[in-house]
Amino acid sequence: MKILVLNCGSSSVKFQYIETDLERIDRNQDRRLASGLVEKIGTPEAAASCQAGERTTRDVGLEIADHHAAIAKVVAMLQQTGALADPKEIHALGHRVVHGGDFQSSQLITAEVLKKIEEAVELAPLHNPHNLKGYTVCRELFPDRPHVAVFDTAFHQTMPARAYLYALPYDHFRRHRIRRYGFHGTSHRYVAYRFRQLAERSKEETNLITCHLGNGCSITAIQFGRSVDTSMGFTPLEGLVMGTRPGDFDPAIVLHLMAKLEMTPQEVSAMLNRHSGLYGLSGESNDMRQILESARQGHERARRAVDVFCYRLRKYIGAYTAVLGQVHGLVFTGGIGENAPRVRDLACEGLNWLGYELDRAKNEKAVGVEADISGRDSRVQIFVIPTNEELLIARDTYRVIEGVGDH
Repeated sequence: MKILVLNCGSSSVKFQYIETDLERIDRNQDRRLASGLVEKIGTPEAAASCQAGERTTRDVGLEIADHHAAIAKVVAMLQQTGALADPKEIHALGHRVVHGGDFQSSQLITAEVLKKIEEAVELAPLHNPHNLKGYTVCRELFPDRPHVAVFDTAFHQTMPARAYLYALPYDHFRRHRIRRYGFHGTSHRYVAYRFRQLAERSKEETNLITCHLGNGCSITAIQFGRSVDTSMGFTPLEGLVMGTRPGDFDPAIVLHLMAKLEMTPQEVSAMLNRHSGLYGLSGESNDMRQILESARQGHERARRAVDVFCYRLRKYIGAYTAVLGQVHGLVFTGGIGENAPRVRDLACEGLNWLGYELDRAKNEKAVGVEADISGRDSRVQIFVIPTNEELLIARDTYRVIEGVGDH
C-alpha cells in the first residue's frame, strides 16, 4: 500500500510517500518513495523541496498562498521527481494530529472522529487547526481515498490516573478535561518498537525510558509496551527544558509576573512558548549545537543552559527508574538525542549505581545513527535510535485500513 503522510503546520507541510504492508513492517523494509517540505506558506519566500531516490527538486519564491496550494504542490513534486506517475497511485493518506483527546489509537477519519478532533482544538489551539486544515484540503483532493488520523497523544492514554491527574479540584478534570495528556507519542512508540527489535526483546519483558530531545523535549516511562508516565502534560510546556519552553516551573511565577510587570496572558504565553528554555537561559539560541559550541568557548550562560538542560533530564531518568522499578533500556532520539553525545554523557553522569553506564567511545561515534552505546558493565542497554514518526504514521494508516493489530 502506498501512503502519503502529511504533517501540516501553520505555514508548512512536511510529507513522506511510503510503501508499506505487513511483510515489509515485519522485515523493517518499508520503502520511502519520496519526502519533502513546503515552507513559509503565504509569504513571498515560500519554498518547496522533494527528494525521491537520487532525484531532487527545490523551488523558492513561489506563490503558495494557502495549504490547498501547498498540498497541490506536493503532488506535483511527487510527479516531477518520478515518485508518482498518477495521483491514483496514492492508496491512502495518513495525517499527523497533535491532540486526539481521549482517543487511545489511530482512527479512520469519519464524521464522528472529525467532530472529536475539532472538540480537541481548544486543548491544542496552536496545532490542531492546522492539522485539520491539511485534512480538509486532502479530502477535497482525494475524496475517494481513506484518511487516517494518527495522534501524538494516543500512546499516553494508557497512563494510570495517578500519573495523569493533577492535584487540582476534581471538577476541573471532570468538566474541563484538565489532565496530563502527553505528546510526541508517535516518536516514543516508534523508538520503543525499534529498541525491542534491536535488543531482541518482547513487549512483555521490556521496560523502557525513551528521551525525545529536540526543540521540543519529552521523556516517557514505558512498561511492557504501554506508556505509564510522560513529562509533557496538559500542554507541551511541562517537563524537560526545551528550545524555547521552560518545562517544569512554579506556576506562581506567572501570577507574580502578571502582577509585578502587568503582563497580559498573551505576553505570558509568548514568554513561555517562544522566549524561555535554552533560548531564555543562553540569551543567544534555541539550537543546542550552537549552545554547546558557545559553552566549549567558555560562554558562561551557554554552559549553564547545557547544565540545566542535562540536570533536568537526569532527574527525570532517575524518577522514571523509580516508576518502572527495573529498566531494560534507555533510548535517546530527536535532533539533540541523536546528534549530541555531550548531552547523552551528561544525562547519564552519576547514574552508574542505577545501572546506567555509557561507553564514551561508542557514544562519541553515535551521531545520527542507530547504535548501542552501553558500557561493558551497564545493567541497562543504552541506545541511540533516530526517530521516524512519518514511518509509524504510514504503518498505522495501513493497519487501521486493513484492520490488523499493532506491533
